[in-house]
Amino acid sequence: MQGLKPSQINALNRLFHRRFPEAEVYTLEQARELALLSRALGRQLGLLIDRKGRVQMVLVGEAGSIYIPELPRGRSGQDRLRGLRLLHTHLTPDGLSQEDLMDMLFLRLDAVIALTVDPAGEPVQWQVAHLLPQNFGGEPYRLEVPRPWDRTEAQIIATAEALEAELARQGEQGHEAGTAGRALLISVAAMPRILQERNLDELAELARTAGLTVAGRMVQRVSQVNPRLILGKGKVAELEIAALQGRADILLFDGELSPAQLHNLADITERKVIDRTQLILDIFAQHAVTRAGKLQVELAQLRYTQPRLVGKNRAMDRLMGGIGGRGPGETKLETDRRKSRERMARLRKELDQLRRQRAFTRARRSRQGIPLAALVGYTNAGKSTLLNTLTRSDVLTENKLFATLDPTTRRLRFPAEKEIILADTVGFIRNLPRELTDAFRATLEELEAADILLHVADASHPDFLQQIEAVETILAEMDLDRLPRLLLCNKCDQLPLPARAELADAFPKALFISARDGQGLKALMTELEAALLPGLSLTGTSLLPTAPVGSDFLQ
Repeated sequence: MQGLKPSQINALNRLFHRRFPEAEVYTLEQARELALLSRALGRQLGLLIDRKGRVQMVLVGEAGSIYIPELPRGRSGQDRLRGLRLLHTHLTPDGLSQEDLMDMLFLRLDAVIALTVDPAGEPVQWQVAHLLPQNFGGEPYRLEVPRPWDRTEAQIIATAEALEAELARQGEQGHEAGTAGRALLISVAAMPRILQERNLDELAELARTAGLTVAGRMVQRVSQVNPRLILGKGKVAELEIAALQGRADILLFDGELSPAQLHNLADITERKVIDRTQLILDIFAQHAVTRAGKLQVELAQLRYTQPRLVGKNRAMDRLMGGIGGRGPGETKLETDRRKSRERMARLRKELDQLRRQRAFTRARRSRQGIPLAALVGYTNAGKSTLLNTLTRSDVLTENKLFATLDPTTRRLRFPAEKEIILADTVGFIRNLPRELTDAFRATLEELEAADILLHVADASHPDFLQQIEAVETILAEMDLDRLPRLLLCNKCDQLPLPARAELADAFPKALFISARDGQGLKALMTELEAALLPGLSLTGTSLLPTAPVGSDFLQ
């Protein structure tokens, strides 16, 4: 309201108290008043009107644009519109702009209407646009042809209610299908598109493990990631359109969003915004069974959440497994941060106690002279299946990522009446979130006491080499690459013979096994007996290929 005369402010106040008709855009008197005031101010004027015809907000823009501030979220939801329509003036002959249409998309408005005004301050014509349900295909909105300003009949409210009914019907179909949510997968990175697609394939598996349905995907290759929104402004609009057409209520980014990016994206979209780290944390929270696992997951969630506790914004409402909520101001924010720090301190104390208990168990086992072999590898490579086959156990096995979270140890007896301890650990993944690595130290310390690491790799996976490299990188970061390692190429029964022969040439010291049907396990037992029984030793096994692996294997 700065720079306006008292008479103009009074005129705006009168607009605020006007009641607009339900079956018409406006009355002729309202149109003349709005057009004359807009031309006198030399600015666009806008009114946000609810379905009862009441003006909820008066907006004063610039000559060529209008800014809509953050709106209340009372009616937000995947199957609901905002319950507000935007009626605003244009001081040029142009109708609805792309910016107007994007505002309607992002804010899920019932409709957006532009009333053009001539230089004399007289209304000329009006144009309306409204959203369309997903099954119409093409554009996610309908842009009507301009109409003379004095032809005021319109069915905006009836159209909005019909659209909501269709969205609700589609939402019920998704609910009946047993979906916990629909996610649009997004990759924005400076890497070849084929790698981005492969990363999104893995992200889709993570989403499936978390109970989400993949509604679509978007890939953008950039030379430099936008530090503010990660995506360019035009791409953000495309993203919202793709989400609307796919009925996606979650935007799932491959990689980790910075606190600023999460905050800014939450400001411009009504959909839940999460990144790969948040998704993995949520999966871990779902699968944690023991008290130790739950403590470690909670600590990891707090470590991730704390730097994202910012001022008044909606981002924290959308963190899966997050804490706190929207605070009224800085006092609430500081209270949340203090509570977070105190809770993290308590969790660390409990985990330290857990670490001491496990250290005591390892020391007792060491005094008994029982060797320890630890299974490591990429998630879903078959470690738990191998443990079950070797020790006749019934540890949970599923064709999902991170199906096994808590460590499991079993005794493995050899024909020579000797025993070793076989430990199954949480699976690794590329770019394992730092919060998880730090929080799971109490679990992963089991690896430090191992006499040998059995690296289980899925030989049938198209990213076999990349998965081996990812595991090796994590082991090196944890200073575990000094331990002897034996590469086990699992699921070799799913490999064609030429690919298996090429792989054997590349990894001559690896063992080819099938944990499911027992193929190659006799040779594995022989290797373990030679490595771990008294009087025998095994040197570290190199996991790097001695010869290049050709494209036939990668395919």
